[in-house]
Amino acid sequence: MKVGILFSGGKDSVYACHLAQMSDEVECLITLISENEESYMFHTPNIDKCSLLAEAMDIPHIEWRTPGGKEAELDDLRDAIAHAIGEHGIEGIVTGAIESVYQASRVQRICMGLDIWCFNPLWQMDQLGYLRKLAGDGFNVIISGIFAYPLDDSWLGRRIDAATIEDLSSLKDRYRINPSGEGGEYESMVLDGPNFKKRIEILDSETVYSNNSGILKINDIRVVKK
Repeated sequence: MKVGILFSGGKDSVYACHLAQMSDEVECLITLISENEESYMFHTPNIDKCSLLAEAMDIPHIEWRTPGGKEAELDDLRDAIAHAIGEHGIEGIVTGAIESVYQASRVQRICMGLDIWCFNPLWQMDQLGYLRKLAGDGFNVIISGIFAYPLDDSWLGRRIDAATIEDLSSLKDRYRINPSGEGGEYESMVLDGPNFKKRIEILDSETVYSNNSGILKINDIRVVKK
């Protein structure tokens, strides 16, 4: 089946793409660029870098802008998916949703209205098991945004490796956070992985942080050979 991936450049959409590539034809990546940093639906930190990640993955990329109003942004998502159907002939959409009923149900409703399939290959995965598989499969993922106590600026730019996963496991037990960040605790960015033809190199970045909320603002990156 020809599918499009709802793509943020974060670990969940990249890993969902990886799983889809094992059984389907990934025709395009679809990125919604929201003007609202508090978007209910869409990842926002460093979202403007997705085109370079798509280049590294060697997959056609659709960028679609939205003002980011809570429900209006769903109309923009529908328009983006409709464009992908016309441009790339996709028959289904793949998301990286793990537990967010809000996101998954709304994408499902849009897909039903457009008469295409909706797939959520990460749905209800054990979050720590998923992170361990992500790291074990060779994905180079960094934390690009943090939005909850007790995460602080020392987490920004940190790679999601075995040590980080163990720390997230401890925080899950102590503070009841979602270790995969599914509750909005953190956002991520993928720099390399088995479904990347090239890798991403960060040339310039800065930390913007205040009151248990911050981002690793990536000013310049490039695509380089592995």
